[in-house]
Amino acid sequence: MNQQIAAGAEAVIERSGGRIIKRRVSKNYRTPELDTRIRVSRTRSEAKLISEARRCGVPTPIIYDVDTAEHTITMEFIEGPRMKDVLDPNMSERIGELVGRLHGCGIIHGDLTTSNLILHSDDGGDSGGRIYFIDFGLGYFEKNVEAQGVDVHVLFQTFVSTHGDPGLEEAFSRGYRRTFADADQVLTRVREIEARGRYL
Repeated sequence: MNQQIAAGAEAVIERSGGRIIKRRVSKNYRTPELDTRIRVSRTRSEAKLISEARRCGVPTPIIYDVDTAEHTITMEFIEGPRMKDVLDPNMSERIGELVGRLHGCGIIHGDLTTSNLILHSDDGGDSGGRIYFIDFGLGYFEKNVEAQGVDVHVLFQTFVSTHGDPGLEEAFSRGYRRTFADADQVLTRVREIEARGRYL
């Protein structure tokens, strides 16, 4: 029997053994035709983003099944603590490297917070475990600096609000520069986005 472990505005998450089922829920304020079209499109898009990120060297859950009729994605359950509970500068630097790979492949996560990163310890020899990216429900394909800047800005806001450690941003930036050629341009844009927020 499936066990519901989370519910959000867009989807419910159920666990069935070693698998997770993400089910996009219907919205009563949309016409049935539009609702179906949106849920099918977002289900397909998220599955594609997860698979593409994995091909780009960013750990994501393995997808076992995509059912557009039921609006579900069945994928691997990743065991481990959320990054929000274990984050340190070393982890932040590793996250920077992975986000650099993501952006280098033209993928925007869309909800880049330490709640959507899981530290999974395995026998693969990774020092300190492997960092998995989950929940690409708000993600999309885009290579523009503004979109990349917003992605990083969201993460930096999490660093401040949840962790309060100024060293995390610097560590992230080191890793980000290591794997993404346009990192400096994006990090400059992050500061501009922050300034816009303060002005407003």
